[in-house]
Amino acid sequence: MEQKTEPTVALSLTVKDAARALEFYTEAIGAQELFRMPSPDGGVGHAEFMIGNTHIYISDEAAEWHAFAMPEGITASCLFSIMTDDCDAAFKRATAAGAKSLSEPENQFWGARSAIIKDPFGYRWSFNQKIEDVSPEELAERAQAFFSADK
Repeated sequence: MEQKTEPTVALSLTVKDAARALEFYTEAIGAQELFRMPSPDGGVGHAEFMIGNTHIYISDEAAEWHAFAMPEGITASCLFSIMTDDCDAAFKRATAAGAKSLSEPENQFWGARSAIIKDPFGYRWSFNQKIEDVSPEELAERAQAFFSADK
């Protein structure tokens, strides 16, 4: 019998409608649902999904577990970064599924093409496509130029 290996650190999202969130993440980001345990009220007590090789948990709000979704209109302070082979396609897929664009795909000084979206549940996701290798020295120079430039 194969033993399941748990991640050292697992993140768990709490939303008001986990079933809808699972559908959104599948359509918008290509997530694969692994497991869903219904709650007594018919919601989602616990579910698990994968994005690439990353395992994520999700559930509906549950006061008894101190699990509360972000209030409507709030944006999470955390950012989930997804490495992709095609930033533009990933961004287009997510926005077509209902994600809000926070930043359009653009080449960045650190050697990636990236874009940021906000999902309907308040979480931010970035899509990052490596476009070049940048040495630590070059990165420091580019960062200095970027942060010194008049915006």
